[in-house]
Amino acid sequence: MGSLFTVVVGLLILMPLLGNIFFPYLWLDLSFLFTMLRVGYRWQKRIKSNPPLTVLDIFLEKVQKQPEKPLVLFEEEVYSYRDIDNWSSKVARVLQSHVGLKEGETVGVFLKNVPAYLWIWMGLEKIGCTMACVNYNIRSKSLLHVISSCEAKVLLTTPDFQGAIEDVLPTLNNKGVRVFYLSDDSPTEGVEALQGQIKTSSTEPVPASFRANITSKSTSLYIFTSGTTGLPKAAIITHRKVLSAANLFGLCGVHPDDIIYIPLPLYHASALSGIASCIDIGATCVLTPKFSVTKYWDDCRKYRATVVQYVGEIMRYVCNAPKKDNDRDHSVRLAVGNGMRMEVWKEFLDRFGPIRIYELYGATEGNAGFVNYTGKVGAVGRTNFLIKKLIQFEFIQYDIEKDEPVRDEKGYCIPVAIGKTGLMVTKITENAPFEGYAGDVQKTEKKMLRDVLKKGDCYFNSGDLLMQDHEGFIYFQDRVGDTFRWKGENVATTEVEATLVEVDFIQEVNVYGVPVPGHEGKIGMAAIRLKEGLPFDGKKLYLYSKDYLPNYAIPRFIRIQDFLELTETFKQRKGQLVKEGFDPTVINDPLYFLDDSEKCYVPMTQEIFSSITEKKLKL
Repeated sequence: MGSLFTVVVGLLILMPLLGNIFFPYLWLDLSFLFTMLRVGYRWQKRIKSNPPLTVLDIFLEKVQKQPEKPLVLFEEEVYSYRDIDNWSSKVARVLQSHVGLKEGETVGVFLKNVPAYLWIWMGLEKIGCTMACVNYNIRSKSLLHVISSCEAKVLLTTPDFQGAIEDVLPTLNNKGVRVFYLSDDSPTEGVEALQGQIKTSSTEPVPASFRANITSKSTSLYIFTSGTTGLPKAAIITHRKVLSAANLFGLCGVHPDDIIYIPLPLYHASALSGIASCIDIGATCVLTPKFSVTKYWDDCRKYRATVVQYVGEIMRYVCNAPKKDNDRDHSVRLAVGNGMRMEVWKEFLDRFGPIRIYELYGATEGNAGFVNYTGKVGAVGRTNFLIKKLIQFEFIQYDIEKDEPVRDEKGYCIPVAIGKTGLMVTKITENAPFEGYAGDVQKTEKKMLRDVLKKGDCYFNSGDLLMQDHEGFIYFQDRVGDTFRWKGENVATTEVEATLVEVDFIQEVNVYGVPVPGHEGKIGMAAIRLKEGLPFDGKKLYLYSKDYLPNYAIPRFIRIQDFLELTETFKQRKGQLVKEGFDPTVINDPLYFLDDSEKCYVPMTQEIFSSITEKKLKL
């Protein structure tokens, strides 16, 4: 009997150890699955309640529970949940009674990162209006386009943008769009200042009857997607989608006592998801006027931030900043965001300490996404049989040259094998809808793929190429438009960038394909920013590229730039670089050409350019 007891005890001790060896992510998988089920159940309950709950209802619930708790920290200002509620009620009353807004109408918000953004959002929710989040960097034609595309009746802004407003005001007036400044005085004729009225307005709760017709499928927000080319598209964000986004921090282990640092622009979907998630959890967030690499860690220390939200290249900037003795002197325990490159991820952890990173994958207008809840460096998510039942997605074969999915003889798309790169598509269902873009049926339809796996089905086309490995980890490979084909091979720009950035004199790199007369596909080119004080070494880069990249993926042209231009959402711009190509008469930056005979990148000359375009030089 004693020996049997010993065996049982031994097995109980060994089982977790064996589990960690053979199923290293089992407990994390189970924990995340249960969290997903719990969050999903709560979401369903909220959207199916009568009347359906919105983010405003969650906010008002938190106001009742913790009125004096800080919701927003901004520079030296502190705004409690009650403060935001009071200001939003004031704004709601002025917009309804004085401005004359009606339930269901749209208001463009053209503001910098200020706390007013939040109380305007809640104020518009209180009167059943939609907020269009206008990027404050756009001007003229783009500004008019975004206001028109979402059919905004009113534009709220500040005198900070006087020049931009006065440039488009005559056109806005002709279209019946009224502009108001959130200030005490107006420097612009025809633009009224509202701040005086807002200050003296009542803080009494706004009656629910003002938003009586709002449903979970009503539009809460318009968020403008900013690709590297073309005019912005107004993604329709319904109340149910806002509630779904509000689950973000709950999936990533954020607690009510956390202080969340959000240095992202508030017109960006990630920032608004962060705000909604902060409200849902009942936590405190820190807003900044704009992202500042020099103030990043000082801000985190000042506000005692425990969670940071990131997007795109922000973390690369943080890692590129000069090292300091107090780099690990902070309270940050979690980083939540998307777009962190593998090499940056490693450096961030090595330099700033054991911060838990939750890398996400998703699109503003998309209907599904992933969370890397294991901390696996470089992965954007993880899947298994059960998660795939909850999130109906596929990675399908994609023809880069034809710019379309590959279909079989029956006309259906072909899923890729494990370890192969494919186009990410997610099934459009009642619980995972795709709402499309305001005023653009053509672009909405373009994002929908029909008859993917069977007749009559419909999937959202993410436009992203992803890969699932044998352990179930998912990796972002490239954007469809960024991957190019050369010598019959697909070249993923992100893979080439991740390789080249390891060269000791390279600070940043942006890889893209450029067309060459008389050749099929596009040839590789890289825009590079050098590390401060280090010169370009064409011989070293040549040898490194030959050692670490296949021939077809090695950039044949190098362009040295003082800085690499980013979109407003911190993604590298490639469109203009592709357009300018490798013509030395067009480009003023230093240009280099990979010369195999010299085993070196040599300065690009007009003679070399002419030899290429006249097909005298073999590539």
